[in-house]
Amino acid sequence: MSEETPAPELPDRLSLNPTSPHFDEEVLSRGVGIRFNGQEKTNVEEYCVSEGWIRVAAGRSRDRYGNPMTLKLNGQVEPYIDPKLGAAQPSDGEEGVASEG
Repeated sequence: MSEETPAPELPDRLSLNPTSPHFDEEVLSRGVGIRFNGQEKTNVEEYCVSEGWIRVAAGRSRDRYGNPMTLKLNGQVEPYIDPKLGAAQPSDGEEGVASEG
């Protein structure tokens, strides 16, 4: 079994777009993973558990404002906290230290 922890308080709806009213940087920094119809998805832009949909990027296409074009897919949505996906934590100050030699 992987290092996934049950979602203590994940919102019903969450977006990666900072201009969206459903954007929550604190939740995203913990590392949120999405299982859609039993498969893990890594390209989810937005999700809604109660309505059962996710938005995924449609290739490299962009709209006229520079935002990725998205497709809305319907199905079973299961968000979870995955520490591997969260913001990088500094490791004991060893990173970036010059070695002698």
